[in-house]
Order: sequence, then C-alpha cells, then structure tokens
Amino acid sequence: MSGDTALSRRTLLAGAAAAALAGTVAGCGGGDDDAVTFFFQARPQEARSRLLIIDEFRKRRPDIKIRTIMSGPDPLQQMLTYCAGGKCPDVLMSWELLYAGLAERGVLVDLREFLDRDPRYAAESAADGYAPLRDTFRWRGGQYALPEQWSGVFLYYNRKLFEQAGIRPPRRWADAWSFAEFLSAAQALTHRDTDGRAKQWGFVDAWVPYFSAALFGMNNGAEWFTPPVRPERTNIGDPRFAEGLQFYADLAVRHLVAPSVGDRQSVSAQDLFRSGRAAMLMGGHWLYSEFTGRDDLDFDVTVLPVGPHGGPGAITDVGSTGLSIAAASPRREQAWEFVKFATGPEGQALIAASGLFVPVLGSAMRTPGFAAAHRGIRNLEVFTDGPASSRRMAVTPQWGKVESLLERGCNRVLRGAATADSLAGQTATDIDALLRAAI
Repeated sequence: MSGDTALSRRTLLAGAAAAALAGTVAGCGGGDDDAVTFFFQARPQEARSRLLIIDEFRKRRPDIKIRTIMSGPDPLQQMLTYCAGGKCPDVLMSWELLYAGLAERGVLVDLREFLDRDPRYAAESAADGYAPLRDTFRWRGGQYALPEQWSGVFLYYNRKLFEQAGIRPPRRWADAWSFAEFLSAAQALTHRDTDGRAKQWGFVDAWVPYFSAALFGMNNGAEWFTPPVRPERTNIGDPRFAEGLQFYADLAVRHLVAPSVGDRQSVSAQDLFRSGRAAMLMGGHWLYSEFTGRDDLDFDVTVLPVGPHGGPGAITDVGSTGLSIAAASPRREQAWEFVKFATGPEGQALIAASGLFVPVLGSAMRTPGFAAAHRGIRNLEVFTDGPASSRRMAVTPQWGKVESLLERGCNRVLRGAATADSLAGQTATDIDALLRAAI
C-alpha cells in the first residue's frame, strides 16, 4: 500500500501522538549500539501490546536487547531513507502491499536463510499457520517476511438493531449471505426522518472505499489481479468484478443505504456505528478495541456477502502485516531470534490474549486467552476462519503507481460519475502496462 492507504487501513497515529509515544517506546532497550532495532507503526494500544511481546522476549533472551523505532506517516519512505543512510533497522514491519518494493531493492533478507537451517521450526510453523498469509510474503521464490497478524475485513453489526429488525446474519464464511439478502437487510436497517435525512444507516465503511469495492468484486467470482503475486494484469474489466464493484457503489449512489462520498467527510463510520446510527460497519480487527467494553453498544461480527457469480463461501483480503529482517543488518542472528519468537507459538499466544490482533497460528486461535479477549463475540469463527478464507489482492513493486490509477478510476464510480464497466478501458490498459513493466 501507499503510506496514505496504510494509514487509513491501520488507523495509525496522528503526528503529535506518534511523537509522544515514540519517546516512550524508543527507550526500550536503551541506546545500546548492540541492540536489535525494531521498526513498526502502531496506534498507542497496539504499541503497548508489542511492548508486552518485547518484554517477554527479553525475559527469555536477556542476552538480546531490543530498541524500538516508531514509524511516521509514510513508513515505506522512512525505511528507504534509513537504509540509504546506512542505518536500516534490523527488524522491519512489512505490509503485504508494500514489501515487494523493498525486496526488489535488496533491502530485505530472504528468510529461507534461516528457515532452511531450522527445518523443524519451518515445518511446524507452516503446519500451524495459513498458506494465504505466508505465501503473500513470497517474492520471486524467496520468503521476505513471516506473517504476524491477520487484519482481513468483515462486518461488525449492532445486535440490538438487527434483533429489532428480525434479521439474523450468517455466522461463518462458509454460510455467506447473498448480495440480495445483504441489500434487503441494509434497506430494512436504514431509517430516515420526515425530511428524508438518514437517522440510521444500514451500512457504513471504515476501510478504504475502493479496496472495499474490490472485495465485493472478488466476492462475485473474479480475482482483482492475476496472478496476485507479480500480477500480469488486472481484472477490473471482468464483467463479474465490475458487477460486484457497481453493487458496492450503488449502496450509496442508488439504494441510499450508505453515506455518500460527501456524507463521509462530515462524520466517521466508527462514530456512526459507536453511536447506534449505523447498523453495519465494514472494517477489520484493528477497530475491535474501539467498540468493545461499551455498555451502550452490543455488537457482533459477520461475513461479507457473495454475488451471483461468487461463492459458495465468502472471502476477504489477506490483510496481513509481517516481520522482515534488513539485508544490511549486522545482527541478523539476533534479529531472527526475535522474529522467530514474535511469529511463533509463544509470541502469537501473547498476541491472541491482547485482543488487539488476530494471530496467524491455529494453535494461538485455540488458546483460552483469545476466547477471553473476545468473550462478547458469539460469531468467533469469523475471526478464527478468517485467515483460511483470505485471498491475496496484489503484490507488485509498482503498487504505488497502480494504486493511484485505481483510486482515480474507482472514485469516479463511487461518486456516481461513471459506471464500473468503464474501468475496462483506459484505466485497465494503463494498469496492465505498469504491471508488465515490473515482471
């Protein structure tokens, strides 16, 4: 992803808050020159959970010091600046849509260097993990990151509003509802005053709108890019993909069950959902801590709808971040020990119990800590089956340029200024040219 997209997706820190927290977190491990530096981006609560992992690692490996570096608003540019100046952090947080550019530039170590030396760990990790997450960090045959959390998107819903409307949403990805059933529910849950203004929206979106629209296209039976890693072409011109994308756009433009682009500027989707003025919200687990523990909000989670050409079950995006090691690191061995811990059973159990992430190992999903952190969720399978129901979106070093074209073309559709089938023209042609240049 571009820096801006990554910000909206992970609900990252505002500049002042980031600076304040960075001053606190950066002290971990002191200023020792022999410390393993760990570069990551996080909200305050997320940063504190990462410190729990670091603290536990320190207890087990007091011989390895960890010093954290908090990212600013553009992590990719910041990483490149560090590395160009010869001060690349040892361990780097990697995003599934960004890491390919770093791998192509030789910034990241191929982790097979370590996995091949530890075949037992490699086999156990692969058996306990999820191929869609792990494979999204494979580039030109190398493994450039190990997944550390799943952040695919799904639907939060207000249980009280659904019960009042007599609607029972599906509980599992395998038992998805149809586009028609989803639209009917959104219409029943949208209420307006006598002047026609929405008092309650059926659906709001807290993710990146054109990413969300693309997932509706993917849930109508078409990949966004083929193949997802090192893609040769985009499928936005596929009639199935266009139909799904148009369905998403029409929720606001035609059916009026979701805020328009203009409406989204005045109030956030999270605020609408928190206040009971939206019955469904599309987002990821990074929002869970914002909604839990509120006496005035009884919520659960459900899956995305499936179009007439999709299914049988619903799918979501991989949405994973991973941990990488810098190729220039003089502390590769120590860095590997930390990456191995954080992405392995012990670190993942801590992630599971924190309630801030969905872990990437099945064993961590089954821990009492994960269930306890989500005790209010009845449809827990939406989380536990999410990684296996994930599909990769696109991994290419040209992602920044590709995304700019996608944003420009898709936003015209989302505003109602064009139809989704128009993307099959120049937009698809220009994207395909960029993709071919990167192969």
